[in-house]
Amino acid sequence: MNITVYLGANEGNDPSLRKAVRELGTWIGESGNRLVYGGSKSGLMGEIAESVLQAGGEVIGVEPQFFIDMEYQYDAITELIVTKDMTERKTKMIELGDVFIAFPGGTGTLEEIAEVMSKVSLKHLEAPCILYNLNGYYDSLKALLSHMTEKGLSSPERQEGIYFARDLSEIRKIIENQRSNATTTPPENTQGIGNQLG
Repeated sequence: MNITVYLGANEGNDPSLRKAVRELGTWIGESGNRLVYGGSKSGLMGEIAESVLQAGGEVIGVEPQFFIDMEYQYDAITELIVTKDMTERKTKMIELGDVFIAFPGGTGTLEEIAEVMSKVSLKHLEAPCILYNLNGYYDSLKALLSHMTEKGLSSPERQEGIYFARDLSEIRKIIENQRSNATTTPPENTQGIGNQLG
């Protein structure tokens, strides 16, 4: 299974980010899944790629040519796919993914996961869209989605398949639930926006 992870090329100023992203990468590698990510060697992107490789997993990086020109790519990964621009990169990462996870990141991460959320909402993707809500990082986004519903601009049905997970164990439950086709009830303590929000 290909797990597409969106995250930043910066490390941030919270030490728990590095610990959590390496935990996620180790699980991806040890579980026999494959990481799809943005291809860079720096920051949290480099950390997750390295942890997957160290755990014996495969890593596919998708990097625009202009980042290659600046030598941002991680040369040790399993496969590097070069795109002409950011738009093509986003399309390819969605095309390759079976599961989509947004780790805490910046505006680029938000842009990428927003496109996945839109495709899930339109039923153009039948894959879980998971916001890794580490230490409440995405609480404001969760509240915004609820506000959209309250104002009649979205609905629980349109937001089915969008999840907020507080830790790796909840991410694993969402994925396992999806794979077993038991998708009618979200895992315990996991916020599936289309089913419950609180």
